[in-house]
Amino acid sequence: MATHPLLYTCVAHRTTVLAEYTPFPSSSKNSSSVAQIASVVLPKISHDQPQKLTYTYGEHLINYVSTSTSASSLTFLLVTDKSVARKTSFGFLQKVQEEFGLKYTPAMVEDAPPYGCAEFNKVLKEQVQIYAAGNGEDLGGNNARNVQAEIDAVRGIMTENIERVLERGERIDLLVDKTDRLGEGARGFRVGARRLRRQMWWKNMKLMVLLWVVIIFLVYLFVGFGCGLPGWQRCIGKSN
Repeated sequence: MATHPLLYTCVAHRTTVLAEYTPFPSSSKNSSSVAQIASVVLPKISHDQPQKLTYTYGEHLINYVSTSTSASSLTFLLVTDKSVARKTSFGFLQKVQEEFGLKYTPAMVEDAPPYGCAEFNKVLKEQVQIYAAGNGEDLGGNNARNVQAEIDAVRGIMTENIERVLERGERIDLLVDKTDRLGEGARGFRVGARRLRRQMWWKNMKLMVLLWVVIIFLVYLFVGFGCGLPGWQRCIGKSN
C-alpha cells in the first residue's frame, strides 16, 4: 500500500492540541511519531504576529499557519511527506482555518481543555481525504505549472530545518544554564570574599592584641628590672 502523503494534521491553542487527525491507526508507530513531531514544534511557535512557516524534518514537511495573540493564538498544522507541494499544504490549512472559524468562537477556544474540540476531528479527516483524493496532481508538485504556482503562493513563507531550530533551542537552554551557574558562582565568590575579609580582620585584631600584650609585658620587665623585681624594692624604697 502506498504511503499516505498527508500524515498528520491538528488545530492547537498555543501548545494545547484541540483536534487532530492522522490516517494511520492510533496504535501504529507512524501515528505516534508524527504526533510527536507536532509536540516538538508547537512550543516553538510564536504568536506575536501571524505566521506561515515550513519546517523540514527528515523526509517530512511540517507546515503551519499561526494566528496572533489577539486572534486566539491558534495554530493549524499539517505534516506531509516531501512530495506534497507547499501550495497544496497551505491551501489545506487555509480551508481548515476557515472551517474552524465557522464552528468555534475565541471564547470557546480560550478555555478549551486538551482535545476540547474533538468533534472537529471529522472535519480534519474529510479535508485530508478531499486533498489526498481530489488533488492528486497538486500533491506531486513536480510539473512546471505547479512549481510556478507554488512559488507565487508561498512567497514570504520561510523554510528552516527543524534540527537547526532544536539545536539552537538546546544551545539557548545550555547558555541559560551556564549563565545561572556563573551567577551562582559569582554570588558564592562574593560570600566567600566577605567571609575571608572577616577572617582576616579578626586575625589582624588578634595580632594587634598580642602585639600590645607583648609590648606591655616588655615594658613591665624593663621597668621591673630597674626597680628590683619581684618586690620593686628600689622604686618603692625611693618613694618612701
